[in-house]
Amino acid sequence: MTNQLEQNEAAAETNPLSPAAQIESLLFVASGPVSTYRLATVLDMTQTAVHNTLDEMTADYAQRGLRLQWNGNTVQLTTAPEASGLVEHLLGLEVTSRLSQAALEVLAIIAYMQPATRPQIDDIRGVNSDGALRTLLSKGLIEEIGRMETPGRPILYGTTTEFLQHFGLAGLDALPPLPEDEEE
Repeated sequence: MTNQLEQNEAAAETNPLSPAAQIESLLFVASGPVSTYRLATVLDMTQTAVHNTLDEMTADYAQRGLRLQWNGNTVQLTTAPEASGLVEHLLGLEVTSRLSQAALEVLAIIAYMQPATRPQIDDIRGVNSDGALRTLLSKGLIEEIGRMETPGRPILYGTTTEFLQHFGLAGLDALPPLPEDEEE
């Protein structure tokens, strides 16, 4: 353990990069979202310092082609939603399928209520939502995040980072607010 700390300190002394540049490098090479705890550990920083640096990076990225995307206490480096057309064109990506109205309804319910169960979703929609749930699960837009501690133990569903990426959201707090009459 002491040897690892000595190596981290030596690396910090010889690393001319700012904390923001170091975090940016780590997020760039990460294959997915990284917890702020992991960043703090790797960089030998406090989580508060990591959060402060990420806040500065968010402000800096606001005028650039990159964004920080949050999902809970994990963060990921992504391209700006405004650049999606260019990125798709460069990579030769095409929209292969669209979500049905039912799937969009179920996705919206889960995004705003999460965690949500199928019976809760069915109650709101007034129809069975099994097919829409299967579609959203297969596309990776939602995932099973646990089971409710009630009789029958229904599955709890929540959105994924793919959902955030697909809709160009920095985090769930970026969802537009519901109109007042629909919140009740």
